[in-house]
Amino acid sequence: MSSEGIWILAEQFAGRVLPVSFELLRRGRELADKRGAQLSAMVFGHDIDAAGLQELVDRGADRVVATEAPQLEHFLVQPYAACMLTLLDEYRPEIVIAAATTTGRTLMPYVAAKAYVGLTADCTVLDIDPETGGLLQTRPAIGGNILATITTPDRRPQMATVRPHSTRPAEPTPGRTGEIIRRSAPADCPAGGAEFLEFIPETSEHHLEDADFVVAVGRGIKKSENIPVAEDLADALDAALGASREVVDRGWLSYPHQVGLSGKTITPRLYVALGVSGSIQHLAGMQTAETIVAVNSDPEAQIFRVADVGIVGDLFEVAPVLAQRLREIQNGKSEIRNPKFETNTKHEIRNTKQTRDSKS
Repeated sequence: MSSEGIWILAEQFAGRVLPVSFELLRRGRELADKRGAQLSAMVFGHDIDAAGLQELVDRGADRVVATEAPQLEHFLVQPYAACMLTLLDEYRPEIVIAAATTTGRTLMPYVAAKAYVGLTADCTVLDIDPETGGLLQTRPAIGGNILATITTPDRRPQMATVRPHSTRPAEPTPGRTGEIIRRSAPADCPAGGAEFLEFIPETSEHHLEDADFVVAVGRGIKKSENIPVAEDLADALDAALGASREVVDRGWLSYPHQVGLSGKTITPRLYVALGVSGSIQHLAGMQTAETIVAVNSDPEAQIFRVADVGIVGDLFEVAPVLAQRLREIQNGKSEIRNPKFETNTKHEIRNTKQTRDSKS
């Protein structure tokens, strides 16, 4: 039987469709338009908000299939997989994509194994081969040192996960029409061997994935006792605190702060890197930020290759001055002007915007 159609796995929590679903719609819409195919969204839950389902249509879905049952209210892999496999058998999709969230990273490999199909995880680019019509799935490999493009020529559906915040959400088009199907879970949908106990919310004031401003620290912070230097600048900016993998591996900050291939992918309006060298793995998680400011004592640091503004200097001198000036501006005691660091050392300030644009 032939396969057709592009599908995304939309996610919900407490009945509300999550924003990561709209990022997938942008990617799915691009693929569907290139294939001349219909774009559908599947979502699993219980008492899913009707406005959220309509928003999936507004943002690009031609069809939304919501499977609902009490056992689907919270994510558990076995009941979700049973419902997803039922949809795959019924609709025979050509391509299925999901976000590389906890849900996507757990559910997609499980379903792929059950369906005897391939899966490419953590893709950064998805495209359609103009000759074969197959899905081109590009992801970092060998520690992020190369980009590998993977195809699945023989099995359907072609399945892939993509990093959250690696693309902008699809914009809504009010008045757009599409089919919304609400259905019950199969009668034999298993409860599974796992049990949902409780949800413990993130207590941080700033969630790294959603933050407009991020201050990140690298090995240049030297030791955990120096983290308050970055925290003070983050407080002045009302920013979230991020970290390189080495900072997390050394136990100076916890894993939820990690940015990069093995951490979070983020797209803030402003990313300030303090003592971050700029490994390929780290850059993959933050180089789509709108504006990047880097402070590093090494003038050859890789981070300067993607920075809009680079400050060659001691972060322990630069960061406190930046925090002080920000607070002065906020309190109306200082005007915004060209940076001048009143310290005992000279700092080289580079406008690297042209270099960054030429590489993008």
